[in-house]
Amino acid sequence: MATDTTDTGEPDPFDAIVDAPFDSALSERYLVYALSTITARSLPDLRDGLKPVHRRLLWAMRQLKLDPTGAFKKSARVVGDVIGKYHPHGDASVYDAMVRLAQDFALRYPLVEGQGNFGNIDGDNAAAYRYTEARLTRTAIRLMAGLDEGTVDFVPTYNGEEEEPEIFPGLFPNLLANGASGIAVGMATNIPSHNVAEIVDATLLLIDNPHVEHAQLMEVFHGPDFPTGGVVVDSAAAISAAYETGRGPIRVRGRFSTGRGEDGAWEETGVEKLGSGQWQLVVSEIPYMVQKGKLIEQIAQLIADKKLPILEDVRDESDEHIRLVLVPKSRNVDPELLKESLYRLTDLETRFGLNLNVLDSRRTPGVLGLKLILQEWVISQIDILLRRTTHRLEKIAARLELLEGYIIAYLNLDRIIEIIRTEDEPKPVMMAEFGLTDRQAEAILNMRLRSLRKLEEMELRKERDELLAEQDDLEKLLDSPARQRTRLKRDLAALRKEYGEDTPLGRRRTTIAEAAPTREFSMDAMIEKEPVTVILSQRGWIRAAKGHLPLDGDFKFKEGDGPAFALHAQTTDKLLFAVDNGRFYTLGADKLPGARGFGEPIRTMVDIDPDAHIIAVLPYRAKGQLLLAANSGRGFAAEMDELLAETRKGRGVVTTKPGVKLIVVREIAPEHDHVAVVGDNRKLVVFALSEVPILAKGQGVALQRYRDGGLSDAITLRLEDGLSWSMGGESGRTRTERDLMLWKVARGAAGRMPPTGFPRDNKF
Repeated sequence: MATDTTDTGEPDPFDAIVDAPFDSALSERYLVYALSTITARSLPDLRDGLKPVHRRLLWAMRQLKLDPTGAFKKSARVVGDVIGKYHPHGDASVYDAMVRLAQDFALRYPLVEGQGNFGNIDGDNAAAYRYTEARLTRTAIRLMAGLDEGTVDFVPTYNGEEEEPEIFPGLFPNLLANGASGIAVGMATNIPSHNVAEIVDATLLLIDNPHVEHAQLMEVFHGPDFPTGGVVVDSAAAISAAYETGRGPIRVRGRFSTGRGEDGAWEETGVEKLGSGQWQLVVSEIPYMVQKGKLIEQIAQLIADKKLPILEDVRDESDEHIRLVLVPKSRNVDPELLKESLYRLTDLETRFGLNLNVLDSRRTPGVLGLKLILQEWVISQIDILLRRTTHRLEKIAARLELLEGYIIAYLNLDRIIEIIRTEDEPKPVMMAEFGLTDRQAEAILNMRLRSLRKLEEMELRKERDELLAEQDDLEKLLDSPARQRTRLKRDLAALRKEYGEDTPLGRRRTTIAEAAPTREFSMDAMIEKEPVTVILSQRGWIRAAKGHLPLDGDFKFKEGDGPAFALHAQTTDKLLFAVDNGRFYTLGADKLPGARGFGEPIRTMVDIDPDAHIIAVLPYRAKGQLLLAANSGRGFAAEMDELLAETRKGRGVVTTKPGVKLIVVREIAPEHDHVAVVGDNRKLVVFALSEVPILAKGQGVALQRYRDGGLSDAITLRLEDGLSWSMGGESGRTRTERDLMLWKVARGAAGRMPPTGFPRDNKF
C-alpha cells in the first residue's frame, strides 16, 4: 500500500501518529524515565560506590592527567569535558557533584583536591567553576587503579564517540567508606561514611569465614564514621539491627569538647572554666550535614524567643576548627541540663536514616545488609583480580613470544644479518629457516643495531625466566580460589596499613558511645526562679511585676479599669485561670509581660469566650486539689494535674448548663477534712470532704439543696479548727466558730442559718 503524500510530494506527517491508549503510553514512558533515574542517576553501584556523574568526573580528570603530584587545572575545564564527552546534563549539577567530592566535611575520604573556594561547613557555596582548580587525590587514584589492565568493561559514551569504564576496579571500598545519598523514583538511598580500617577488618573476617555471623562482623565494624566527627549515641544492639536489615535510624550528636588531652583523647565535658565560678560550653564538632551557620541561627532564635532561658548567648569562634561557645544565663545552670535541652531543641542532635539501597553487579536495586554488601564486593574484587590476571597472562605470552624470537636471532646472528643483507624479502626466508612467527620476524627486523651487543642476550634470557616464573604463579592463581582469597587478603592488608588508625586520614573521627538514659525534665526546669507579683485587671489586662510587692499596693490601671486579682508567684510557676463557663487555662508566669506598662490583654494569649469572666487565678501545685462549685449547688474536687491545659483553647472541666456558672474555685489544703457550703438563702451546711468525689470533668454532685436561689460560696476546713471569717471593717479581726456540730449534716442537705456574726454577703 502506497504512503499518502502531500501536494509537495513529501510523506504526510500525520501518518506518523499512532493511535494508542493514553494511560498505557504514559505509563510506558514514565517507567523508562523511572528506571533511568534509578539505574543511571540516583543509586550508587555496589562495586565502586559511585553514581555515573561522579564516575565520569573522575574519569575525565584522569584523562586530563590531573594526578595528585601534577598541576591543578581549572574546574571549568573538567566540567566542560564531562558534559561534552560523557554526561550531557547541566553544568551546575556536574560542578556541584565535583564540589562535594572535594569537601572534607562532606566526604570522609575526598576524591578531589580543590584549590580555591569550595564552600564551607557554614553552608556557603563554592566559587564559580571559572575561579576554582582541582586535581585527583591519592584515594581517587587508588579507586581507579587497574583501569589499563583489562579489569573492567568499557562502554560507548552517549554519542558513541568515546568510551568510558562501566565501573572503577580499585580495591578502595568506596561505597561504605564515603557513603552516598540520593532520591530516585519510588526509592532512595542514604549510606553514611565508615572507617576504612573497620571495613577491611570486617571483609577479612568474611573472607576467612563466609558463614560468619552478623554479630561477629559488628565486633570489628562499629558503625558510621562521619567526616564531621560527632558522637553516635544509639545502643550497639540498635546499630547492629540497622546494619543487619539495611535500614534504621542512627542518632548523631555534636561533640562538647575543649579539645584533645595529652593522651589524644577528647575532653568530653566541653565545660571551659573562666574563673570566679563562671564557665561556658564549647562545641567542637557538629552532626553530619548540619550547616554551622544554620545551627547558630537556630540557637540564637531560641534565645530571642525565650525558649531556652538558661542560655545567655552563642558565639562562633571557629577558625579551621569548629568552636561554638555557649554562655549560660548564670553559673548555677546545670551544664548537663543545658546540653540535654540543646539536643532536644536544636540540630545538635539529628537522626541519620540508614538506607543501604544500592545497585548490585546485575544493576538491580535493593536494600542489602552489611554482610551481603561485603560478600558482593568481595565477589566483584575476585572477578577484577581474575580479569587482571588473565590480562597480565596475555601480556606475558605476547612478550615471551618476542623474547623467544630475539634469543633465536642472537643464537644465529650472523645468518640473520646475511639474510637481511642478501634477500629482497628477508622476512619469509627468516620465518621458514628458523620457524619464526610473523610477529617475531617483524620484531627482529625492527631491532636497532645498538641492541646487538652481547650483554643483551643475557638480559633477554633473564627476562624470559622471570616472566615464565610469573606466568606460572599467575596460572596457579587462576586455578586456585584459595590463592585468590589469599591474594585479596594481602592487598587488603596493604590498604589497611595506608588507612590505619594511626594515620591522620584513617583515625576514627566519630565516637560510638551509647547515651545515658534521657534525663526526665520539663522545659520549666530551665527557667530561672524569681519572685513575681501577678496583677490581672477587671478588663483582663495582665502583667507580672518583679518581686513580691504588697498585694494591696497602688497599681496603675487604664482609665475605667481596676484591680481584679493580685497574687504572689515564682517565674517557674504555671498559673491556672478559671473561667465561669467551666474552662481552665494555663500560662507560665515567665511568659507574662512586664509591669512597666499596663500589661497585655490575656485574651491575646488564651482563647477565652468574650462573654466569659475569669473567677480565679492561682499557681499550679503538683498533686494539689481544688474544690469546684457552681451556683447550681453542684460541685466536685479536681486534681490540679488534670487541669493543666497545653493549648490556647484551655480545658473544659466543669460542665455548665444555661444559667449555671462556676463560681467557687478554692485550693484544698492537705490537712482539710470537711467542706462548708453557704447558699444565697443564708443557710449553711458542713459535711465530710470524703463525700465529695474527685473528678476530671463533669457537673459533680449536689453539695446543698435549695428551694430558692443557689450556692453562694464553699470552702474546705479542718473540723477541729472550726470555721473562721473576717469581721470586716478596719479592725481586721477574725471570728472563729469551733463548734460546728449544729451544721454538720450529710452532703446535699438544706442546712440552717449560720452562726451569729456571719458576713451578710454570704461569703467565707
